Amino acid sequence: QLQLVESGGGLVQPGGSLRLSCAASGFRLDDYVVGWFRQAPGKEREGVSCISTNGRRTDYAVSVKGRFTVSRDNAKNTVYLEMNILKPEDTAVYTCAARSVRYLYSCPGVPDEYDYWGQGTQVTVSS
Repeated sequence: QLQLVESGGGLVQPGGSLRLSCAASGFRLDDYVVGWFRQAPGKEREGVSCISTNGRRTDYAVSVKGRFTVSRDNAKNTVYLEMNILKPEDTAVYTCAARSVRYLYSCPGVPDEYDYWGQGTQVTVSS
C-alpha cells in the first residue's frame, strides 16, 4: 500500500501552534519533493510549502512565510510542517503530496505532477 498519511491537525486559538506530520507508507520519500497544500471552504486549493529531497531547499507561500517551517527526516520517512502564530485565515484542510524528481524542482508546481496525496487533516484556528 503506497500512501501518505497526515496527522497533527486540530483546533487552536489564534497565535497558537501546531505541527503536522506527513508519513509515507510503502515507498521512500528520498526521491520525492514534498509539498503541503491547503483548501479552505469556498476557496481554491493553494500551495503552502515545499521541501526538496534532501531538505536543503524549502519554499513558502507569502501568506505563511516566517510563520511556518517545513522539514523532513528521511530516516523516518516523514515530512513535517511546523505552524506558528496561527491565524483564522489558516483554517483549512491541509494535505501533503509527493512529487518525483523526474521533474525539476518547483513549488508548488502542477498538481498533476504529484504522484501521491494524503487524505488531509483539518486545521481550525478560532477563539
